[in-house]
Amino acid sequence: MNLKLEDKTALVTGSTAGIGLAIALGLAREGARVIVNGRTQARVDAALARIRREVPQAKAEGAALDLGTAAGCEALVRQLPSVDVLVNNLGIFEPKPFEQIPDADWQRLFEVNVMSGVRLSRAYLSGMKQRNWGRIVFISSESAVQIPAEMVHYGVTKTAQVAVARGIAETCAGTAVTVNSVLAGPTASEGVVTFVATLAKEQGTTPQEFEKQFFRDVRPSSLLKRFIKPEEVAALVVFVCSPEASAINGAALRADGGVVKAAL
Repeated sequence: MNLKLEDKTALVTGSTAGIGLAIALGLAREGARVIVNGRTQARVDAALARIRREVPQAKAEGAALDLGTAAGCEALVRQLPSVDVLVNNLGIFEPKPFEQIPDADWQRLFEVNVMSGVRLSRAYLSGMKQRNWGRIVFISSESAVQIPAEMVHYGVTKTAQVAVARGIAETCAGTAVTVNSVLAGPTASEGVVTFVATLAKEQGTTPQEFEKQFFRDVRPSSLLKRFIKPEEVAALVVFVCSPEASAINGAALRADGGVVKAAL
């Protein structure tokens, strides 16, 4: 299926690994000009090398900036004044008991997970409206619906992303600009793989056995019963970014492996 993205410029934040890199690869395969973002030049260069290796015809560029800060977002917009597609993927998580989460941690997660997307959407939305075409996607999580007890602050930021996406979409009524969120389930991203390996070692078990235990005890509602591959989330995101997804707007779309137990 041709997703008609050949003439589009797409920015994917936090795209040097995991879901973000998978999205960047998917968009590159569809012919979009892709801007890869990470905090260090080394990680950006490594991601670009992989994209060019897997997609020889890729139109890929890098932006090594910390978009978890207002200054980083401002610098990026100066470097890249206009985009057709904005995927707000940048995000961090941190398991910690609620009573031990200080204000600084709440503020840090909001700056990275929520405000990065708010700032970039605000910067690029007017241009999309003027051209009467654009796509903004917030990469949220099933944790937006099922707030995890082990990291309440993370869950709240994911809920906020869903609300922000819907609110921005309301301002785009009657245009060809769409704004959606994607609720990813437990995914084998770089951070999760490292986290699982660490916990498995601490518990004297293997990552494979830990994965089985996780879906038996922590996420028993999963229908997939395994960690989702980043490419499986990316497939949905790339479609939502395309002109073919013009009727999808203001939606919270699920790529959660059936973890969320809701019919709608």
